[in-house]
Amino acid sequence: MFWYGHDLSGWGWFAMSASMILFWALIITVGVLFFRAVNRPHEHSQVPAAPQTPEQVLGQRFARGEIDEEEYRRRLNALHGGPLTKP
Repeated sequence: MFWYGHDLSGWGWFAMSASMILFWALIITVGVLFFRAVNRPHEHSQVPAAPQTPEQVLGQRFARGEIDEEEYRRRLNALHGGPLTKP
C-alpha cells in the first residue's frame, strides 16, 4: 500500500503538530479580538459634554481649594465686569 514511502517521518509529525497549534492559536486570537471589539464602548454614541462656562471653572477651582475666597471673588468680579480693585 505504501510502496513509495508515503508515511510521515519525524519532521512530518512535527510540522503537523506545529500547524495544528498555530491553527488553534489563530482561531482563539480572532475570537478574543472579536469579543473585545464587540464589548468596547462606542465613542461616537456618547453625547459630548457642553463646554463649561468660566464661572463654572472658577467655582470648581474654588471647590478643590486651588484658590482662596478672596481670589475667587476677585476673579468673579473681573469676569462680570465689576470694579477692579488693587489688593
